[in-house]
Amino acid sequence: MLESAKWRSWRWPQSDSLDDEPIMKFTKMHGLGNDYVYVDTFRQDPPGDPASLAVILSDRHRGVGADGLILIMPSDRADARMRMFNADGSEGEMCGNGVRCVAKYLHDHGLARKERVSVETGRGVLQLDLEVVGGKARRVRVDMAPPVLDADAIPTTLPGDPPIDVPIELGDQVLKVTAVSMGNPHAVAFVEDVVRFPLEVLGPLLENHPAFPGRVNAHVVDIVSRGEVRMRTWERGSGITMACGTGACAVCVAGVLTGRTDRRILAHLPGGDLTLEWPEPDASVFMTGPATEVFEGDWPGSA
Repeated sequence: MLESAKWRSWRWPQSDSLDDEPIMKFTKMHGLGNDYVYVDTFRQDPPGDPASLAVILSDRHRGVGADGLILIMPSDRADARMRMFNADGSEGEMCGNGVRCVAKYLHDHGLARKERVSVETGRGVLQLDLEVVGGKARRVRVDMAPPVLDADAIPTTLPGDPPIDVPIELGDQVLKVTAVSMGNPHAVAFVEDVVRFPLEVLGPLLENHPAFPGRVNAHVVDIVSRGEVRMRTWERGSGITMACGTGACAVCVAGVLTGRTDRRILAHLPGGDLTLEWPEPDASVFMTGPATEVFEGDWPGSA
């Protein structure tokens, strides 16, 4: 009892320096469980070192917990500009689940209160159509632009434009991959069972394989039918995630290129479902899925 009383009477030491720390406001959002910390730089200064901040915020034990950091920034070409940083601090060109959440934030927080918004990304300016229910955006359809199929632009040293079902050695195993870029590089492998596939072992080997000089997002897929697939993802810089929007688009393209699926598919990801469509060879890929806001908060300091 004495020890208990002692503990109850103890107080954390106070630091005057904490009172002087700037406060950064953030919003936690996710698309099918692919979660990021979003920082609105329309209403506050952008962080000085977003790469380091991404590592701190993404820590699921000592930070907010996320797959990375996304900055929502002013743009002179679109309603907003998106910059995304993976959990390891590396900057990515594009995030499909992330851009849906940016569109929802623009609408729901009054920065662009309309049902079609434009977002500048590393892939260029994308157009997004919002399904609004009760004044809030619930689902978003994104014109993800046409896939990049030139091997040098993906980039990969694998043969073919694009490489289709090319065998690649991963340790003592051989995996056939199809490489596609959706503004960021993807390697898609069709397997018998995505649940049993050792993604935690082979994912990092594929991400860092020398055939992909910029590293790569790795996806394993099994076919349910010509219009339905299951997939899991090892994301470059973040590891296994609940979903990957650009990856699902790459899976749609790879399914068509290999003759395994139709041009419109339903993709089942660990975090939920996405609808993908690649209407014709030179057309954009369209992705439709939900965007969810979880909570808002204040972070002491802005890195």
